[in-house]
Amino acid sequence: MARLVWTEPALLDLDEIANYIALDDFSAAQKLVRKVFDSAERLEQFPQSGRIPPELPSGPYREIIVGPCRVFYREDDDSVYLLYVMRSERLLRDYCLEERARKENL
Repeated sequence: MARLVWTEPALLDLDEIANYIALDDFSAAQKLVRKVFDSAERLEQFPQSGRIPPELPSGPYREIIVGPCRVFYREDDDSVYLLYVMRSERLLRDYCLEERARKENL
């Protein structure tokens, strides 16, 4: 079983998205956050269940899709590091993942 590690930047990303949604529908924001956490928890048992991001076919990153979010993570030994959460309609900039992985010493 892998240890799930939420990085501070990923939590802030999710918080920012939820706050934006809460401006119109607080309940929907709460449901999204719960859904993201529930989906991420499955990575403890199945760390490779996420797909390889199409933009990064040869990188060490994977993602889970929890509409309207993409949650990027990296597996390292017996841990899964959640690095970045973004709205699915935005373009991924691979330097964001690299920078966050560097900060986490991955």
